[in-house]
Amino acid sequence: MDREYGVRGTPGREQFEKEAEAFILGAVLKEARLSRGLTQEQLAEKCGTTKAYISKIENNLKDVRISTLQHIVKKGLDGQLLLSFQF
Repeated sequence: MDREYGVRGTPGREQFEKEAEAFILGAVLKEARLSRGLTQEQLAEKCGTTKAYISKIENNLKDVRISTLQHIVKKGLDGQLLLSFQF
């Protein structure tokens, strides 16, 4: 990682980390949606957004606010968002 993207704190590494986190978030959201047998459209309807917005989150094309993600998880997936911090 350090050799390819730079050490932590460098611009290249920070950009990689940000993109990796967004990718993981999108993949987890998609996995949760599919495990509940929902289409993107069905999830969007349940949480009051659009299919396009769900697609953008799942495909790492859109940043999502934590409050919006909480709403999607709670209303759309009948779940609870748990956050943790790692230092």
